[in-house]
Amino acid sequence: MEFEFDVVVVGSGAAGMTAALTAAYRGLSVTLIEKSRLFGGSTARSGGGIWVPNNPVLQAAGVPDSPELARTYLKAVVGERVPEAKQRAFLDHGPEMFRYLGARSRYWDFAYDRGYSDYHPEFPGGLAQGRSIEPKPIDGRLLGGDLHKINQPTMSAPKGIAITVKDFHDLNMIARTWTGKKTALKVGAQTALNLVKGAKPLSLGKALAARLWLSLRDAGVPVWLNTPLTELIVENGAVVGIHAEHEGRPVTIKARRGVVLAAGGFEHNLEMRKQYIDGPQNTGWTVGATENVGEGIVAGQKAGAAVDLMDDAWWGPSVRNPDGPPFFMLAERSQPGAIVVNARGERFVNESAPYVNVVHTMYEEEKRVPGSIPAHFVFDQNFRDRYLFLGNFPKRPLPQKYFDAGIIKQANTLAELADKLGVPAATLAATVERFNGFARTGRDEDFRRGDSAYDRYYGDPTVTPNPTLAPLERGPFYAVEMVPGDLGTKGGLVTDEHARVLDDQGAVIAGLYAAGNNSAAVMGNDYAGAGATIGPAMVFGYIAANHLAELETEAAQEN
Repeated sequence: MEFEFDVVVVGSGAAGMTAALTAAYRGLSVTLIEKSRLFGGSTARSGGGIWVPNNPVLQAAGVPDSPELARTYLKAVVGERVPEAKQRAFLDHGPEMFRYLGARSRYWDFAYDRGYSDYHPEFPGGLAQGRSIEPKPIDGRLLGGDLHKINQPTMSAPKGIAITVKDFHDLNMIARTWTGKKTALKVGAQTALNLVKGAKPLSLGKALAARLWLSLRDAGVPVWLNTPLTELIVENGAVVGIHAEHEGRPVTIKARRGVVLAAGGFEHNLEMRKQYIDGPQNTGWTVGATENVGEGIVAGQKAGAAVDLMDDAWWGPSVRNPDGPPFFMLAERSQPGAIVVNARGERFVNESAPYVNVVHTMYEEEKRVPGSIPAHFVFDQNFRDRYLFLGNFPKRPLPQKYFDAGIIKQANTLAELADKLGVPAATLAATVERFNGFARTGRDEDFRRGDSAYDRYYGDPTVTPNPTLAPLERGPFYAVEMVPGDLGTKGGLVTDEHARVLDDQGAVIAGLYAAGNNSAAVMGNDYAGAGATIGPAMVFGYIAANHLAELETEAAQEN
């Protein structure tokens, strides 16, 4: 079977759906194919945060941002790793993307996550109050029969619950602050109301995926699920369509203007991980969509595309789950009363630092001290009594499955814990003693934990003088394996400021575009703030569609 459209989009995450939606709004005929039977990809599994400086949501909230501040900050984060033209394209077109889609989609509704700091607020142009936004929760009943088609998050919530990023932040302090307790009551009351009304609330990444999907449906964009890409069609050096399988049958889809690859990274392809990424690798450590095995990247390479950043990922310290996806450690590392140690029982990192940077340090430490992956997250009973951990409320026993699998070890004394970990007892004791001294003075002289506003965001405001530091002094003590998890891989096809895919000589491959984790990240080896995966994915999906629309205009003018 053969079909033809102006544009073919591969992948139904934020990048792909934004590209398809923009193309439709620009008057192009477009279809979107998705390998899975579910839509949303890694976006639906994520926190749904979006980092796009100077967007209308930030402006309405009075955030003191400016194009110059944003350029200064992104340059400080990325450096020379990514061409300046690509950085500028992201920053220049981001606000435009929000205004354009917001003026046309009745589902475009977002909230500012005030206080969620940029990941490097101390850099020039960084904002301690943050630039991150998130989709507002939405009633899943609007999806109708498509509700069961949305990809599922790594942790399922009880029926009727919709937690926002701010709710998550506040609930982490449920045992410590009145704000935490009030938030728990608010979420409980809203859940009860949802159950009474029969509402099916979606939040975080599922809310974003649902809003984009509903917008596509309104725009009349055909979406083919269960349709994996098999190869690109290349004629005279230009990409003119794709071969795919739809419901198990081969199909050919020609693209008059071009193909946009937005099929995610290669996080679930162990062979590719070992080929490109140095150090211990395991596909069980990622929370990316299980379908992401890199076929979009490989298809681009076969068409002559160059790749970059293939040795990196959107890393995050994680805890293995014996019977499910790993637990991504977002807040726990900033909460006082815990440290991370290597194979010798020594601290080696600012535990509260941005998650991608912590894992970079983990891999460096593995080279210096072999056996330090997994590292161990060590805490005492005070920590367990005060904070959520692995999704469990304070004071509640941790699930036995983690102990049975050897992921969590518990001991009455630090010496006993050291023995269970196979590290020198004297070294672990000295490490804890030194850290406890820092905790009492409020100054981490080794790794400056708590100096950054980002470090303090998930800290405990009731702990002074440093909300990220408290001594480990009350048994029993716990040690949890901490592995280098990720949200997805960061490397992919090299693209220019128009999202066009380039070959090894820097020349444009006509008809081929890429966005999201199918392309090499505009963030380079770092991470600007919460949503710096999804924000650029959407912006470059938008840029790709607009460039394709302009190609149509140029062709019409030439004729």
